[in-house]
Amino acid sequence: MARAIWTGVVTFGLVSVPVGLYSATEDHTVHFHQLQRGTADRIRNRRVNERTGDEVGTSDIVKGYEVGEGEYVLVEPDELDEIAPGRSQTIEITDFVDLEKIEPVYFDRTYYLAPRGKEYIRVYELLRAALDRAHMVGVATFVMRGKQYLTALRAEDEVLVLQTLHWADEVRDPREELPELPSGRAGKGKELDMALQLVDSLSGPWEPSRYHDTYQEKVRELVKAKAEGQEVAAAEEAPTATNVVDLMEALQGSIDQARGGRQTKRRKPDSARRATRKPASKATKKTATRNAPPKTTRASSASRGRRGTGKSELRQLSKTELYQRATEQGVPGRSKMSREDLIDALAHAGRRRKQSTA
Repeated sequence: MARAIWTGVVTFGLVSVPVGLYSATEDHTVHFHQLQRGTADRIRNRRVNERTGDEVGTSDIVKGYEVGEGEYVLVEPDELDEIAPGRSQTIEITDFVDLEKIEPVYFDRTYYLAPRGKEYIRVYELLRAALDRAHMVGVATFVMRGKQYLTALRAEDEVLVLQTLHWADEVRDPREELPELPSGRAGKGKELDMALQLVDSLSGPWEPSRYHDTYQEKVRELVKAKAEGQEVAAAEEAPTATNVVDLMEALQGSIDQARGGRQTKRRKPDSARRATRKPASKATKKTATRNAPPKTTRASSASRGRRGTGKSELRQLSKTELYQRATEQGVPGRSKMSREDLIDALAHAGRRRKQSTA
């Protein structure tokens, strides 16, 4: 079980709840040691006195702010804690705002907040449920490890999530920092229509498990291959930039490729179907023809679903197809639903339509 990296209280108004702060993510990066080339000798970083070259212990190190060349103001760790009395143990919510109004560039790291004891669960759940019902986030500040953070508290299923935010003066203005930005005339006409078609062709539900860090997988393959004395093929070259003259052709090719890829996923290639089909005798064919149920296709199943499909028929569809149908029918909360949730929601919507037309 994870250990809290910070403990304190969350306050909103005059209500307080003791909480612990836990990391919501973990690093899966392959880590290497530093070695001297040609040896197996480890290289280690040490804190040394710049003037004498002697190693200095952690307890003998203080912070110094340079006010002039070679002149420093020394600050002890305890002095930093003293200028933030109480605040270093408090996450103080000062405002509630719409999450969608916070630009993504402001978000930094994500943590979980948990109540520090069963006796605090009721107050904790009260805050979580209020944020969930209001579709708002609580903007708060707190101090951890000698640094103050601006944060947004938001509600997830059964848990409060705290996301640290960058301060306003830490976010750069792209108009001042970037050398080139498009003008208002760009991104219009037929090219935009085709780009929207490409976006639509590649659209689907958010499923984080579909995505993998392929670079780290390649790093592990490299380490394994070198340990076994094998060679590793180099990665492909990066694609060349699209010429404006060829833009329409590139867009159309991308749309055809995306649509073709989806059709391939939905059905086996003809060669694969033929490979799994066994020849049957004439008697067997006649018996199979008499006993076979009426033929149904996925398309006919989909059309029945719009009139009110049962769960057994919905289970024949993939999650992507279920999600697309839920989008057509305006099912609320579909982006967070599992496959079974989508089936239940669509079946319920079908029953409602039947009752309204009866």
